[in-house]
Amino acid sequence: MCGLTGYWDAKGRHASKASLDILAGMTGSLQHRGPDDEGHWQDPEAGVGLGFRRLSILDLSPEGHQPMQAHSGRHVMVFNGEIYNFQELRAELGDSWRGHSDSEVVLEAIERWGLETALARFNGMFAMALWDKNARVLSLARDPFGKKPLYYGWGDGVFLFGSELKALRRHPAFRPGLDREAMAAFLRFGYIPGPATIYRGIRKLPPGTFLRLGMPEPGQLPGPEVYWDSRAEAFRAREQGFGGSFQEATDELEALLLDATRRRCVADVPLGAFLSGGIDSSLVTALMQQGSHSPARTFTIGFEERDFDEAPYAKQVARHLGTEHTELYLASSEAREVIPLLPAVYDEPFADPSQIPTFLLSRMTRQHVTVALSGDGGDELFGGYDRYRVGQMLMGRFQRLPPALRRMAAWACGQIPGPGWDRTMGALLGPRWSSSRFQKLGRLMLPEGSQAVYRDMMSYWQAPERLLCLPSGLGAPVWRQDFLPADWEPVSRMMLTDTLTYLVDDILVKVDRASMANSLEVRNPLLDKRVFTFAWRLPLAFKLDGGQGKQVLKEILHRHVPRELVERKKMGFGVPLGSWLRGPLRPWAEALLRPDRLAEAGIAREGVDSAWQGFCQRGEPNQDRLWPLLVLLQWMESQGVSH
Repeated sequence: MCGLTGYWDAKGRHASKASLDILAGMTGSLQHRGPDDEGHWQDPEAGVGLGFRRLSILDLSPEGHQPMQAHSGRHVMVFNGEIYNFQELRAELGDSWRGHSDSEVVLEAIERWGLETALARFNGMFAMALWDKNARVLSLARDPFGKKPLYYGWGDGVFLFGSELKALRRHPAFRPGLDREAMAAFLRFGYIPGPATIYRGIRKLPPGTFLRLGMPEPGQLPGPEVYWDSRAEAFRAREQGFGGSFQEATDELEALLLDATRRRCVADVPLGAFLSGGIDSSLVTALMQQGSHSPARTFTIGFEERDFDEAPYAKQVARHLGTEHTELYLASSEAREVIPLLPAVYDEPFADPSQIPTFLLSRMTRQHVTVALSGDGGDELFGGYDRYRVGQMLMGRFQRLPPALRRMAAWACGQIPGPGWDRTMGALLGPRWSSSRFQKLGRLMLPEGSQAVYRDMMSYWQAPERLLCLPSGLGAPVWRQDFLPADWEPVSRMMLTDTLTYLVDDILVKVDRASMANSLEVRNPLLDKRVFTFAWRLPLAFKLDGGQGKQVLKEILHRHVPRELVERKKMGFGVPLGSWLRGPLRPWAEALLRPDRLAEAGIAREGVDSAWQGFCQRGEPNQDRLWPLLVLLQWMESQGVSH
């Protein structure tokens, strides 16, 4: 795992020495992604520069050094990631090799088969930049699920790209302003949906695509070309279906997952696994242990607040599987010390609170291993989120009611007085009975379909454009569910939308930045292309049945781990935001929410004051709404920018 960056300055405005210094600065900003080696390559005549920081995983020798030139000398590449089927491709391509890295195989596969065909044959996670010296064409590409990041865009006539935005910012031509519509989307979702970024004119390359740039015209970009379309693949798989029994599906999926896990255990450095004690991480660990001749290394962190502590469950699973287990208990003060680091780690506003424990887990894990396996992807592919269970149950019931009755019930839920209700029923029965949840329930009853309901379920602020004084409607999702077949079950539509959006721009961003900030590579067996396709062949009942998700994954896991060790309510991986913001973080929050700070950020004070006062004075559960706002203000302060 590594970091890449570069530029194409076709006007040649920088002298060779100056451009090399610039390239070194861009590359050096990614040292955390690759502490083991650094490389630069320039084509001064064309105005192209490629930079690379290496975290050595396969082929620790100098033969794995990048930027790497093809045997023919035509192509030069910087490549961040892993190709898990590289050994089969290597055998097919011949036996003349300098080293044994997968990067060399990637480069030669592109030379032999062409970029698009080679990309379609890779099974892995990656981002790359490829310079064709003969044709003078620069190509960028990203893996099918967007596990590895790649940003690109124009800065004052220079085309810039890199694994993280901080690399682009190091080039003197980088001068874009803030994208206020992206800010609105961030306040709604807690992340910025791709291809947008916080900066105007800078984009994320979409998953499963590549971009080819000939002679660059400043400000003009060709559209990305698709080589793997997750949505189309899900359509094809669903149409193909699965004609076997639940038991046959379980057997076939277990074989696929065992092979996917085995492939992700290939490394020339120490390797382990994140273990929370939940379904996904326990399954990955069990399969990893099954394929190992020695105890697997597993890692978890615990917290002093029992409601957020999964460490005891992870310890029980580790003991049963016989892993070499490491756990670290953290005080809340240690977790809060991560908050000042977040702007530098994530580069643009990012407000999934589990970013904090993920960073701490990565930091602890890196002290022992260089690669860790994770269970990300199981919730989206196999129906693990509570919203699927609730959506299936409630939508099924509500759809049997007459539309007029549903509208009446929705209106009644919307009339629940927030402060009074939360002081009584919310305090008595807990946050699951809060007024905000009933208001979402009311929207769920509406007969307009699942699209608006799903958007509301995923939104922290329902109308973030008002906070930013923008025209109505901005900050609505750049994705929609209406590109999915109308005859699909609402839950299946939610699952695929999550896979195309929330998984890419929240879950995978969280894990990549938190792990790579600590020079740790994370691999995801559940996000194998073959597993994705098989998951979408399965009937929904094999995943979500009787209000319980991940049915087929649980069946596999129970072959390795007793049911009683893993069957419990889903906890997530969070932190006690509410108690922090009412306690030790209150001075920090109030400083960010001062009227002058809000004015500098172009944020309307009225809506913010109402949310903050309701939270502090009336006990309203607004911490999830306030956190994205605080993260945005902290990020803007760290960058020294205003609206």
